[in-house]
Amino acid sequence: MINIPKGTKDVLPYESYKWHYIENIVREITQKYGFLEIRTPTFEHTELFLRGVGETTDIVNKEMYTFIDKGNRSITLKPEGTAGVARSFVENGLSENPQPMKMYYITPVFRYERPQAGRLREHHQFGVELYGSDSPYADVEVISVAKNLFNALGITELELNINSIGCPVCRAEYNKALKEYLKEHIDGMCATCKERLDKNPLRILDCKEERCKAVNVNAPRVIDYLCDDCKQHHESVKSILTSLGIQFKVNPNIVRGLDYYTKTVFEFVSTSIGAQGTVCGGGRYNNLVKEVGGKPTPAVGFGMGIERLLMVLEALNLGVGAPEIPSVYIAPLSSDQMLDAYKLVAELRSKNVSADTDIMGRSLKAQMKYAGKRGYAYVVVLGENEINEGKAKIKIMATGEEVAVELNKLAEEISRR
Repeated sequence: MINIPKGTKDVLPYESYKWHYIENIVREITQKYGFLEIRTPTFEHTELFLRGVGETTDIVNKEMYTFIDKGNRSITLKPEGTAGVARSFVENGLSENPQPMKMYYITPVFRYERPQAGRLREHHQFGVELYGSDSPYADVEVISVAKNLFNALGITELELNINSIGCPVCRAEYNKALKEYLKEHIDGMCATCKERLDKNPLRILDCKEERCKAVNVNAPRVIDYLCDDCKQHHESVKSILTSLGIQFKVNPNIVRGLDYYTKTVFEFVSTSIGAQGTVCGGGRYNNLVKEVGGKPTPAVGFGMGIERLLMVLEALNLGVGAPEIPSVYIAPLSSDQMLDAYKLVAELRSKNVSADTDIMGRSLKAQMKYAGKRGYAYVVVLGENEINEGKAKIKIMATGEEVAVELNKLAEEISRR
Protein backbone atom coordinates (compact mmCIF):
# COMPACT_ATOMS: atom_id res chain seq x y z
CA MET A 1 0.00 0.00 0.00
CA ILE A 2 1.22 3.51 -0.84
CA ASN A 3 0.79 5.77 2.20
CA ILE A 4 0.14 9.51 2.29
CA PRO A 5 3.31 11.65 2.59
CA LYS A 6 4.26 12.80 6.09
CA GLY A 7 2.76 16.13 7.03
CA THR A 8 -0.23 15.87 4.68
CA LYS A 9 -3.84 14.93 5.41
CA ASP A 10 -6.82 13.71 3.43
CA VAL A 11 -10.05 15.64 3.84
CA LEU A 12 -12.50 12.76 3.67
CA PRO A 13 -16.01 12.98 2.15
CA TYR A 14 -17.71 12.95 5.56
CA GLU A 15 -15.43 15.77 6.83
CA SER A 16 -15.46 18.17 3.88
CA TYR A 17 -18.63 19.90 5.05
CA LYS A 18 -16.55 21.53 7.83
CA TRP A 19 -14.35 23.16 5.22
CA HIS A 20 -17.37 24.26 3.18
CA TYR A 21 -18.85 25.81 6.32
CA ILE A 22 -15.76 27.96 6.94
CA GLU A 23 -15.26 28.81 3.26
CA ASN A 24 -18.89 29.92 2.90
CA ILE A 25 -18.61 32.23 5.91
CA VAL A 26 -15.29 33.57 4.57
CA ARG A 27 -16.97 34.49 1.29
CA GLU A 28 -19.95 36.07 3.06
CA ILE A 29 -17.69 38.25 5.24
CA THR A 30 -15.31 39.32 2.47
CA GLN A 31 -18.25 40.19 0.22
CA LYS A 32 -19.57 42.57 2.89
CA TYR A 33 -16.23 44.39 2.85
CA GLY A 34 -15.90 44.51 -0.93
CA PHE A 35 -13.04 42.02 -1.28
CA LEU A 36 -12.80 39.96 -4.49
CA GLU A 37 -11.18 36.53 -4.76
CA ILE A 38 -7.76 36.13 -6.38
CA ARG A 39 -6.29 32.74 -7.28
CA THR A 40 -2.57 32.46 -7.89
CA PRO A 41 -0.57 29.40 -8.99
CA THR A 42 0.45 26.70 -6.54
CA PHE A 43 4.09 27.20 -7.55
CA GLU A 44 6.13 30.28 -8.45
CA HIS A 45 9.69 31.09 -9.46
CA THR A 46 11.87 30.71 -6.37
CA GLU A 47 13.20 34.26 -6.82
CA LEU A 48 9.78 35.64 -5.86
CA PHE A 49 10.07 34.28 -2.32
CA LEU A 50 13.75 35.17 -2.00
CA ARG A 51 12.94 38.80 -2.81
CA GLY A 52 9.52 39.04 -1.19
CA VAL A 53 9.66 36.85 1.91
CA GLY A 54 13.36 37.34 2.65
CA GLU A 55 16.48 35.18 2.42
CA THR A 56 17.07 35.23 6.19
CA THR A 57 13.63 33.95 7.17
CA ASP A 58 13.04 30.41 8.40
CA ILE A 59 10.62 29.87 5.52
CA VAL A 60 13.30 30.50 2.88
CA ASN A 61 16.20 28.97 4.79
CA LYS A 62 14.55 25.80 6.07
CA GLU A 63 10.98 25.27 4.96
CA MET A 64 10.49 25.79 1.22
CA TYR A 65 9.74 22.97 -1.21
CA THR A 66 12.08 23.99 -4.04
CA PHE A 67 13.03 21.98 -7.13
CA ILE A 68 14.54 22.39 -10.60
CA ASP A 69 12.02 21.76 -13.36
CA LYS A 70 12.67 20.28 -16.80
CA GLY A 71 13.50 23.73 -18.16
CA ASN A 72 16.25 24.09 -15.53
CA ARG A 73 14.23 26.72 -13.66
CA SER A 74 14.12 26.92 -9.87
CA ILE A 75 10.51 26.48 -8.82
CA THR A 76 8.99 26.63 -5.32
CA LEU A 77 5.64 25.46 -4.02
CA LYS A 78 4.22 28.59 -2.41
CA PRO A 79 4.91 28.70 1.35
CA GLU A 80 2.51 31.63 1.90
CA GLY A 81 -0.05 33.58 -0.09
CA THR A 82 1.02 37.23 -0.05
CA ALA A 83 4.09 37.15 -2.30
CA GLY A 84 2.12 35.55 -5.15
CA VAL A 85 -0.59 38.18 -4.86
CA ALA A 86 2.04 40.94 -5.02
CA ARG A 87 3.55 39.34 -8.12
CA SER A 88 0.12 39.13 -9.74
CA PHE A 89 -0.65 42.75 -8.80
CA VAL A 90 2.46 43.90 -10.66
CA GLU A 91 2.33 41.49 -13.60
CA ASN A 92 -1.34 42.10 -14.39
CA GLY A 93 -1.23 45.87 -13.96
CA LEU A 94 -3.76 45.87 -11.15
CA SER A 95 -2.42 49.23 -10.00
CA GLU A 96 -4.31 50.71 -12.97
CA ASN A 97 -7.61 49.57 -11.43
CA PRO A 98 -9.53 51.82 -9.02
CA GLN A 99 -7.75 51.79 -5.67
CA PRO A 100 -7.77 50.43 -3.07
CA MET A 101 -7.57 46.94 -4.53
CA LYS A 102 -9.23 44.51 -2.10
CA MET A 103 -8.49 40.82 -2.60
CA TYR A 104 -8.81 37.57 -0.67
CA TYR A 105 -7.62 34.03 -1.26
CA ILE A 106 -8.16 30.49 0.00
CA THR A 107 -5.15 28.45 -1.00
CA PRO A 108 -2.94 25.47 -0.14
CA VAL A 109 0.54 26.38 1.11
CA PHE A 110 3.58 24.16 1.59
CA ARG A 111 6.28 24.26 4.26
CA TYR A 112 8.80 21.59 5.06
CA GLU A 113 8.68 21.72 8.84
CA ARG A 114 7.95 19.39 11.72
CA PRO A 115 4.23 18.63 11.55
CA GLN A 116 2.43 20.01 14.59
CA ALA A 117 -1.06 20.72 15.82
CA GLY A 118 -2.88 22.68 13.15
CA ARG A 119 0.18 23.02 10.94
CA LEU A 120 0.92 20.43 8.27
CA ARG A 121 3.49 20.42 5.48
CA GLU A 122 0.58 21.05 3.17
CA HIS A 123 -2.02 23.20 4.87
CA HIS A 124 -4.49 25.83 3.76
CA GLN A 125 -4.69 29.56 4.30
CA PHE A 126 -7.36 32.19 4.07
CA GLY A 127 -5.95 35.67 3.63
CA VAL A 128 -6.91 39.19 2.61
CA GLU A 129 -4.82 41.82 0.84
CA LEU A 130 -5.62 45.52 0.61
CA TYR A 131 -3.40 47.45 -1.83
CA GLY A 132 -3.15 51.16 -2.51
CA SER A 133 -3.85 52.82 0.85
CA ASP A 134 -1.36 53.91 3.51
CA SER A 135 -4.15 55.07 5.81
CA PRO A 136 -4.42 53.56 9.30
CA TYR A 137 -8.06 52.95 8.39
CA ALA A 138 -6.81 50.31 5.92
CA ASP A 139 -5.01 48.53 8.78
CA VAL A 140 -8.20 48.57 10.82
CA GLU A 141 -10.21 47.42 7.79
CA VAL A 142 -8.32 44.13 7.48
CA ILE A 143 -8.26 43.63 11.26
CA SER A 144 -12.05 44.12 11.20
CA VAL A 145 -12.45 41.43 8.52
CA ALA A 146 -10.66 38.93 10.77
CA LYS A 147 -12.61 40.05 13.83
CA ASN A 148 -15.92 39.83 11.97
CA LEU A 149 -15.05 36.32 10.74
CA PHE A 150 -14.26 35.12 14.25
CA ASN A 151 -17.52 36.62 15.50
CA ALA A 152 -19.47 34.86 12.74
CA LEU A 153 -17.85 31.56 13.72
CA GLY A 154 -18.67 32.16 17.39
CA ILE A 155 -15.02 32.41 18.48
CA THR A 156 -14.86 34.94 21.30
CA GLU A 157 -11.91 33.66 23.36
CA LEU A 158 -9.39 35.63 21.33
CA GLU A 159 -6.96 38.42 22.11
CA LEU A 160 -5.86 40.93 19.48
CA ASN A 161 -2.17 41.81 19.89
CA ILE A 162 -0.74 44.71 17.88
CA ASN A 163 2.67 46.31 17.49
CA SER A 164 4.59 48.53 15.09
CA ILE A 165 7.96 47.52 13.69
CA GLY A 166 8.49 50.87 12.01
CA CYS A 167 9.83 51.62 8.55
CA PRO A 168 13.34 51.21 7.06
CA VAL A 169 14.27 54.68 8.33
CA CYS A 170 13.55 54.20 12.03
CA ARG A 171 14.34 50.49 11.95
CA ALA A 172 17.95 51.27 11.02
CA GLU A 173 18.41 52.99 14.39
CA TYR A 174 16.64 50.17 16.15
CA ASN A 175 18.72 47.49 14.45
CA LYS A 176 21.86 49.27 15.63
CA ALA A 177 20.67 49.26 19.25
CA LEU A 178 19.44 45.66 18.98
CA LYS A 179 22.78 44.45 17.59
CA GLU A 180 24.67 46.09 20.43
CA TYR A 181 22.45 44.35 22.96
CA LEU A 182 22.54 40.95 21.26
CA LYS A 183 26.32 40.95 20.85
CA GLU A 184 26.60 40.99 24.62
CA HIS A 185 24.43 37.83 24.80
CA ILE A 186 25.63 35.96 21.72
CA ASP A 187 26.87 32.98 23.73
CA GLY A 188 23.33 32.29 24.90
CA MET A 189 21.83 32.23 21.39
CA CYS A 190 21.14 29.31 19.06
CA ALA A 191 23.38 28.73 16.03
CA THR A 192 20.78 30.07 13.60
CA CYS A 193 20.37 33.33 15.49
CA LYS A 194 24.13 33.80 15.69
CA GLU A 195 24.11 33.81 11.88
CA ARG A 196 21.17 36.22 11.83
CA LEU A 197 22.91 38.78 14.02
CA ASP A 198 24.64 40.60 11.16
CA LYS A 199 22.17 39.78 8.38
CA ASN A 200 18.83 40.50 10.04
CA PRO A 201 18.81 40.89 13.83
CA LEU A 202 15.03 41.53 13.90
CA ARG A 203 14.49 37.86 13.03
CA ILE A 204 16.12 36.85 16.31
CA LEU A 205 13.15 38.31 18.19
CA ASP A 206 10.92 35.80 16.37
CA CYS A 207 13.02 32.77 17.35
CA LYS A 208 11.11 29.95 19.08
CA GLU A 209 14.18 28.51 20.86
CA GLU A 210 13.79 28.86 24.64
CA ARG A 211 17.34 30.15 25.15
CA CYS A 212 16.81 32.88 22.54
CA LYS A 213 13.46 33.77 24.11
CA ALA A 214 15.31 34.28 27.39
CA VAL A 215 17.82 36.60 25.71
CA ASN A 216 15.03 38.57 24.04
CA VAL A 217 13.19 39.36 27.29
CA ASN A 218 15.35 42.41 28.00
CA ALA A 219 16.11 43.37 24.38
CA PRO A 220 15.39 46.93 23.19
CA ARG A 221 11.82 47.38 21.94
CA VAL A 222 11.27 48.49 18.36
CA ILE A 223 8.23 50.51 19.43
CA ASP A 224 10.56 52.81 21.40
CA TYR A 225 12.50 53.73 18.23
CA LEU A 226 9.63 54.70 15.92
CA CYS A 227 10.01 57.82 13.79
CA ASP A 228 7.30 60.48 14.03
CA ASP A 229 5.42 59.16 10.98
CA CYS A 230 5.37 55.54 12.21
CA LYS A 231 4.49 56.62 15.72
CA GLN A 232 1.55 58.70 14.44
CA HIS A 233 0.37 55.80 12.29
CA HIS A 234 0.51 53.43 15.27
CA GLU A 235 -1.38 55.84 17.52
CA SER A 236 -4.05 56.33 14.85
CA VAL A 237 -4.57 52.58 14.48
CA LYS A 238 -5.03 52.27 18.24
CA SER A 239 -7.43 55.22 18.33
CA ILE A 240 -9.62 53.83 15.52
CA LEU A 241 -9.74 50.35 17.08
CA THR A 242 -10.78 51.91 20.39
CA SER A 243 -13.48 53.98 18.70
CA LEU A 244 -14.89 50.84 17.08
CA GLY A 245 -14.91 48.95 20.37
CA ILE A 246 -12.31 46.42 19.18
CA GLN A 247 -10.26 45.47 22.23
CA PHE A 248 -6.51 44.99 21.78
CA LYS A 249 -3.23 44.74 23.63
CA VAL A 250 0.01 46.38 22.51
CA ASN A 251 2.57 43.57 22.45
CA PRO A 252 6.06 44.96 21.65
CA ASN A 253 7.39 41.43 21.12
CA ILE A 254 5.40 40.81 17.93
CA VAL A 255 7.63 41.14 14.86
CA ARG A 256 6.11 38.44 12.60
CA GLY A 257 8.34 36.02 10.72
CA LEU A 258 8.58 37.58 7.27
CA ASP A 259 10.87 40.33 6.01
CA TYR A 260 8.23 42.28 4.10
CA TYR A 261 6.42 43.75 7.13
CA THR A 262 6.54 47.48 7.97
CA LYS A 263 4.68 49.56 10.55
CA THR A 264 1.63 47.66 11.86
CA VAL A 265 1.87 43.97 12.75
CA PHE A 266 -0.86 42.07 14.57
CA GLU A 267 -1.96 38.64 15.75
CA PHE A 268 -5.18 37.11 17.02
CA VAL A 269 -4.28 34.62 19.75
CA SER A 270 -6.44 31.88 21.21
CA THR A 271 -5.82 30.25 24.59
CA SER A 272 -7.91 27.20 23.67
CA ILE A 273 -5.36 25.27 21.56
CA GLY A 274 -2.31 25.25 23.79
CA ALA A 275 1.10 26.69 22.99
CA GLN A 276 0.37 27.14 19.28
CA GLY A 277 -2.23 29.80 19.95
CA THR A 278 -1.85 32.25 17.04
CA VAL A 279 -4.79 31.72 14.68
CA CYS A 280 -4.32 34.83 12.51
CA GLY A 281 -1.34 37.04 11.79
CA GLY A 282 -0.74 39.98 9.52
CA GLY A 283 0.26 43.57 9.13
CA ARG A 284 1.42 46.21 6.72
CA TYR A 285 3.99 45.65 3.96
CA ASN A 286 4.48 48.88 2.07
CA ASN A 287 7.72 47.81 0.37
CA LEU A 288 6.66 44.40 -0.94
CA VAL A 289 5.29 45.46 -4.32
CA LYS A 290 8.49 47.40 -5.03
CA GLU A 291 10.57 44.39 -3.93
CA VAL A 292 8.93 42.19 -6.56
CA GLY A 293 9.40 44.73 -9.36
CA GLY A 294 6.44 47.11 -9.15
CA LYS A 295 5.92 50.73 -8.26
CA PRO A 296 5.93 51.57 -4.54
CA THR A 297 2.46 50.63 -3.29
CA PRO A 298 1.24 50.56 0.31
CA ALA A 299 -0.39 47.28 1.30
CA VAL A 300 -1.79 45.54 4.37
CA GLY A 301 -3.32 42.14 5.01
CA PHE A 302 -3.36 38.92 7.02
CA GLY A 303 -3.33 35.15 6.71
CA MET A 304 -4.89 32.45 8.86
CA GLY A 305 -4.61 28.68 8.72
CA ILE A 306 -7.89 26.88 8.09
CA GLU A 307 -6.73 23.69 9.84
CA ARG A 308 -5.87 25.71 12.93
CA LEU A 309 -9.20 27.50 12.73
CA LEU A 310 -10.97 24.13 12.73
CA MET A 311 -8.96 23.16 15.82
CA VAL A 312 -10.16 26.25 17.66
CA LEU A 313 -13.78 25.59 16.68
CA GLU A 314 -13.57 22.00 17.90
CA ALA A 315 -11.74 22.98 21.11
CA LEU A 316 -14.54 25.42 21.90
CA ASN A 317 -17.24 22.90 20.94
CA LEU A 318 -18.57 25.29 18.32
CA GLY A 319 -20.66 24.10 15.40
CA VAL A 320 -19.03 23.58 12.01
CA GLY A 321 -22.11 23.07 9.86
CA ALA A 322 -23.64 19.73 8.99
CA PRO A 323 -22.91 16.99 6.43
CA GLU A 324 -24.32 17.79 3.02
CA ILE A 325 -26.85 14.99 2.41
CA PRO A 326 -29.65 14.92 -0.20
CA SER A 327 -33.06 15.71 1.28
CA VAL A 328 -34.99 12.72 -0.02
CA TYR A 329 -34.20 9.09 -0.76
CA ILE A 330 -36.39 7.24 -3.29
CA ALA A 331 -36.39 3.54 -2.38
CA PRO A 332 -37.54 1.21 -5.18
CA LEU A 333 -39.48 -1.74 -3.79
CA SER A 334 -37.69 -4.10 -6.18
CA SER A 335 -35.39 -4.04 -9.18
CA ASP A 336 -38.46 -3.62 -11.41
CA GLN A 337 -38.93 -0.08 -10.04
CA MET A 338 -35.28 1.05 -10.22
CA LEU A 339 -35.71 2.87 -13.54
CA ASP A 340 -38.88 4.64 -12.37
CA ALA A 341 -37.11 5.61 -9.13
CA TYR A 342 -34.17 6.98 -11.06
CA LYS A 343 -36.45 8.97 -13.38
CA LEU A 344 -38.24 10.43 -10.34
CA VAL A 345 -34.90 11.42 -8.79
CA ALA A 346 -33.85 13.08 -12.06
CA GLU A 347 -37.11 15.07 -12.08
CA LEU A 348 -36.63 16.18 -8.46
CA ARG A 349 -33.06 17.29 -9.17
CA SER A 350 -34.25 19.30 -12.18
CA LYS A 351 -36.54 21.15 -9.76
CA ASN A 352 -33.64 21.93 -7.38
CA VAL A 353 -34.52 19.23 -4.86
CA SER A 354 -31.53 17.20 -3.69
CA ALA A 355 -32.45 13.55 -4.11
CA ASP A 356 -30.88 10.11 -4.33
CA THR A 357 -31.88 6.50 -4.96
CA ASP A 358 -30.52 2.96 -4.88
CA ILE A 359 -27.88 1.97 -7.43
CA MET A 360 -26.58 -1.03 -5.46
CA GLY A 361 -29.50 -3.42 -5.96
CA ARG A 362 -30.27 -3.55 -2.22
CA SER A 363 -33.38 -4.99 -0.66
CA LEU A 364 -35.93 -2.54 0.73
CA LYS A 365 -34.84 -3.39 4.29
CA ALA A 366 -31.22 -2.69 3.44
CA GLN A 367 -32.17 0.56 1.73
CA MET A 368 -34.06 1.79 4.78
CA LYS A 369 -31.10 0.94 6.99
CA TYR A 370 -28.79 2.82 4.60
CA ALA A 371 -31.11 5.85 4.50
CA GLY A 372 -31.13 5.97 8.29
CA LYS A 373 -27.35 5.79 8.56
CA ARG A 374 -26.84 8.49 5.95
CA GLY A 375 -29.33 10.82 7.58
CA TYR A 376 -31.81 11.50 4.79
CA ALA A 377 -34.65 13.74 5.95
CA TYR A 378 -37.30 11.95 3.88
CA VAL A 379 -37.76 8.52 2.31
CA VAL A 380 -40.29 7.57 -0.37
CA VAL A 381 -40.90 3.88 -1.07
CA LEU A 382 -41.75 3.39 -4.74
CA GLY A 383 -43.52 0.18 -5.66
CA GLU A 384 -45.77 -0.90 -8.53
CA ASN A 385 -48.92 0.49 -6.86
CA GLU A 386 -47.31 3.89 -6.23
CA ILE A 387 -46.21 4.11 -9.84
CA ASN A 388 -49.63 3.07 -11.23
CA GLU A 389 -51.58 5.40 -8.94
CA GLY A 390 -49.12 8.30 -9.14
CA LYS A 391 -49.20 8.57 -5.35
CA ALA A 392 -46.81 7.65 -2.53
CA LYS A 393 -46.10 8.32 1.11
CA ILE A 394 -43.25 10.48 2.34
CA LYS A 395 -41.72 9.16 5.54
CA ILE A 396 -40.33 11.93 7.75
CA MET A 397 -37.30 10.18 9.21
CA ALA A 398 -36.98 12.37 12.31
CA THR A 399 -40.50 11.54 13.56
CA GLY A 400 -41.53 8.43 11.63
CA GLU A 401 -44.66 10.26 10.39
CA GLU A 402 -45.90 9.39 6.90
CA VAL A 403 -47.64 11.89 4.60
CA ALA A 404 -49.47 10.98 1.39
CA VAL A 405 -48.54 13.00 -1.70
CA GLU A 406 -48.99 12.88 -5.47
CA LEU A 407 -45.72 12.02 -7.20
CA ASN A 408 -46.01 14.94 -9.61
CA LYS A 409 -46.20 17.27 -6.59
CA LEU A 410 -43.39 15.61 -4.63
CA ALA A 411 -40.86 18.39 -5.35
CA GLU A 412 -43.25 21.07 -4.11
CA GLU A 413 -44.06 19.08 -0.96
CA ILE A 414 -40.41 18.60 -0.05
CA SER A 415 -39.51 22.22 -0.85
CA ARG A 416 -42.37 23.39 1.35
CA ARG A 417 -41.02 21.56 4.38
